[in-house]
Amino acid sequence: MSDLIAPLVGSAPQAPEPAPALHGRASLTPPAPRVYHGINWTGLRTLYIKEVRRFWKVGLQTIAAPVVTTLLYMMVFVVAMRSANPTVEGVPFAQFVAPGLIMMAILTNAFANSSSSLIQAKIMGTAPDFLTPPLSPLELAAAFSLGAATRGMMVGLVTALSVWPFAHSTIFNLAAVVYYSLAASLIMAFVGVLTGLWAEKFDHLAAVTTFIVTPLTFLSGTFYTIHRLPPFAQSFAAFNPFFYLIDGFRYGFVGHADGSIAIGLAYTGGLTLLLAVVSWAVIRSGWRLKS
Repeated sequence: MSDLIAPLVGSAPQAPEPAPALHGRASLTPPAPRVYHGINWTGLRTLYIKEVRRFWKVGLQTIAAPVVTTLLYMMVFVVAMRSANPTVEGVPFAQFVAPGLIMMAILTNAFANSSSSLIQAKIMGTAPDFLTPPLSPLELAAAFSLGAATRGMMVGLVTALSVWPFAHSTIFNLAAVVYYSLAASLIMAFVGVLTGLWAEKFDHLAAVTTFIVTPLTFLSGTFYTIHRLPPFAQSFAAFNPFFYLIDGFRYGFVGHADGSIAIGLAYTGGLTLLLAVVSWAVIRSGWRLKS
């Protein structure tokens, strides 16, 4: 018995053996966030492609429908008045009105793309899909606006090809055509971003389109020269950015402008930069986007 007790008495308690080290312990540590120096071109390109594919998948609605609407306008204003053969400032009416219709399609579709994309993300709860990745507010604003501008430019190109059999338009100044179509697409893309952030339901988008975008478009000389308007209406047109966009775009086709091309360039260029900064600042604040 003493032989059995002896080993137990006076012996220090044995420390438990350490657990075996876990192999691959480093794999349990979450990886450090990826650091992007400068612009995250991969994320920016991905979100831009996503925006383009979003409207391209429903091309019948986003590309073909505006073309049909424009062709109906051409039939009403051109084909129905063919016997009268009117001219505006020496320009055949079909060639005068065609650039305005093309620009109207660019404006409305660029606005619709960015605004609908953001309101859908907010309503469907998919905003974290682009808020969680390492994308800065600048990259978010750029991706949404460039996607909308792509739709505006694409609709404008298809519309121009569709109305050519009616107007037989020629290009007088290619630089003016490219600049004003791009400026119009970006301006309305940024306006769409701000509207999409502000809106809480689709009715808000419809209200902006009905009471702001459409009136500014129709009161900007789309179908007429502003010299035929009363003095107060001409003064209003001098502050309407849509007037300078349509007037400069028409100048690129027919070589005639109702307003100053220099003022139009400065006004539209400054407005584009201003809206870009405002869109970036609002996205950066997270207003109605992260709440």
